Amino acid sequence: MESSSNNSLPTQFPVSHKSFSLNIKGNKTDIVICKYDDCFMVMATQIGCMGTILHARKEESVSTDPTFHVAVIFGKRDEPFLVACARQLIEHISSYGSTRPLVLSLGLKDHSPGSMKEIIYAVIENRLW
Repeated sequence: MESSSNNSLPTQFPVSHKSFSLNIKGNKTDIVICKYDDCFMVMATQIGCMGTILHARKEESVSTDPTFHVAVIFGKRDEPFLVACARQLIEHISSYGSTRPLVLSLGLKDHSPGSMKEIIYAVIENRLW
């Protein structure tokens, strides 16, 4: 996994963000992570556009075990690995104590489990939460 970064540290204006590129299974993958006041937004693309957009959030409940809700807003609804990717990321965000939801955009050529794992790893390594 090769990586090149446009900014190594998050910028604050107009919104905190990181952007970088890496090679995942032969596909150049551009990733942007943004931290807004009310949510996190992660965009990962191998096709130069946004692709499928998902919304993930932690459900508030009285139960001790957290539950999470992931919904496809636009795009492919029959790709379980996209939903799994969003769920993994919102669980990670929640484990750091944040209550912000996640908006995730995945414009990928390769929807394999291995590609999803590499995207999750890259986002977690460059997290803003």
